[in-house]
Amino acid sequence: MRKLLLLSLVFITGAIFIGRLFYLQVYQDESDSLESDNAIRKVYQYPKRGYIYDRSGTLLVANQPTYDVVVVPREVEKLDTVLFCSLLDIDKSQFLKSYNRAKRYSPRLPSVFLSHLSKEDYAFLSEKLRKFKGFYVQKRAVRDYQTEIGANVLGYIAEVNPDNISTDGYYKLGDLIGKQGVEKSYEKDLRGIKGVKYIQKDIYNRDIGSYKNGQFDTLPLPGKNITLTIDATLQEYGEKLMQNKMGGIVAIEPSSGELLTIVSAPSYNPSLLVGRERSKNYTKLYRDSIHRPLFDKALIRMHVPGSPFKTLVALAALQENVISKQETIFCSEKYVYGKNRRVMKCHCGGGYRNLFSSISNSCNSYFAMAFRKTIDKYDNASVGMDVWSDHIKSFGLGNFLGNDLSVGKKGNIPDGAYYDAWYPDFRWGATTVLSNAIGQGEILVTPIQLANMTAAIANKGFYFTPHIIKSIEGESINEKFTEKKETTIHPSYFEPVIEGMHKVYTNGTASFLKVPGIDICGKTGTAENFTKIDGVKTQLTDHSIFVAFAPKEDPKIAIAVLVENGYYGARWAGRIASLMIEKYLKGEVSLKYMERLVLNKSLEEEYLKPYSGKPFKINK
Repeated sequence: MRKLLLLSLVFITGAIFIGRLFYLQVYQDESDSLESDNAIRKVYQYPKRGYIYDRSGTLLVANQPTYDVVVVPREVEKLDTVLFCSLLDIDKSQFLKSYNRAKRYSPRLPSVFLSHLSKEDYAFLSEKLRKFKGFYVQKRAVRDYQTEIGANVLGYIAEVNPDNISTDGYYKLGDLIGKQGVEKSYEKDLRGIKGVKYIQKDIYNRDIGSYKNGQFDTLPLPGKNITLTIDATLQEYGEKLMQNKMGGIVAIEPSSGELLTIVSAPSYNPSLLVGRERSKNYTKLYRDSIHRPLFDKALIRMHVPGSPFKTLVALAALQENVISKQETIFCSEKYVYGKNRRVMKCHCGGGYRNLFSSISNSCNSYFAMAFRKTIDKYDNASVGMDVWSDHIKSFGLGNFLGNDLSVGKKGNIPDGAYYDAWYPDFRWGATTVLSNAIGQGEILVTPIQLANMTAAIANKGFYFTPHIIKSIEGESINEKFTEKKETTIHPSYFEPVIEGMHKVYTNGTASFLKVPGIDICGKTGTAENFTKIDGVKTQLTDHSIFVAFAPKEDPKIAIAVLVENGYYGARWAGRIASLMIEKYLKGEVSLKYMERLVLNKSLEEEYLKPYSGKPFKINK
């Protein structure tokens, strides 16, 4: 029995070896074996990365040649490190760091040792590199920015990290990948496909020519050019207006959902993150904890929406048939509510208010009444809150918009379950959460969500998913960007709200922001602003918020502006919105005095107050 078992093992082992040998000689593609052949050196040829254009065809991002020093650690022989470091203008610690990193990655595969050599450095080095075995130079392209704007939109490319390599087999150590903006969102379209050349080596490890006359070599396939929806002229103007201010601007074409501008302030020149100074510049930007230029404030800055949110409170109440456009209340410049007779102040000027005048003059009392009636329509406050929340969320708030941008935040729109969990032992009701009526409380939005909400109002009940891609070379854009998304509000209820927003400009809180020849519908907002200083919750200067669309009939632009610590809504955000609208629709600005006022205003002192100890001005 033992002899039979031993004989069986011998036959099985022999069969496995014979089968493997047969597979290697008959079935395995020769090109597969090249990957592990030590007599073959593989050289990657990097493709041209796709160009990026704005909506009118203006070139924003091109390419420029650069050179990388590549090392194959097992081929490296004893060398004069002092001379080598002096040629590359690096120190010995940097040499060891780069060499050891390459060795850990693979002793036999090429790795980038030093990237982004200039033409001059390459010309100087190429004559002497033959003295250093195992080191080579490869040519590839890096970004060449044709503009100084839109850093947050365009993004940047940088060296891959271990996660990139482990999740996508395309990348090797030292490769470049889109890290932010459209460079990240459309990385697979822009990057192209690398080519490969196989170089035969002799027994002395010297290159002797192309393996089998290049039979297995492949050419690089260039990346695809893409066209963005961004209007470069408007983007540049928006960034100019936001100089010395912090915040964001988002403008959308309501009829398509195309993003016309995404301004995050302060910004930076995208060329700073190209070349050998990239790492130093990135560190400087990253460590700016006051201005946070790498933080896209238009897409991920969450804040309470303030009074622009009142438009949705009105629409939900109209849909639930708890108010009408004719209904009138008397405002005594305060709204008293609850068993404890709490007071919500109002600054509309008081007097009789209907839906139109309540929007135009931003009457807190009216919207507190509308919100209460919506929730109290249902016997259970939690159910009423769910109904209200669903109406609000149908405008794209409280969730990701599903856009093609590299970053985003959900914001927050509370529902019944939210407050059930918050008040587990308390019978809460509409008055408990009344601050929602005026866009305060637990509501959080981003500027892009506010712009999308405004576009939905302009369209009288629908919107398209905001997107930044207009076209991809040889391809169609994703179908989800051309599908209408309907809100839960009937189209007929938008007319009175739109008329109220129009009156904001004609005789309301933004009457001094009129633009000649353009009918604009807008809504001012002043949002309370808190932070912690030395562990104490402290109220800072209010945020200035404004939303608008124009023209009133057949709108071409919907916009949201946030100016952090910018006082009341019409003061800075409103001015910027009006100027942006005129710039886009007319191509030039006639409101020169307003433009000079905005351009010359700096809010730097406001942003330094938490560090200076100076008092904040609370605007009411």
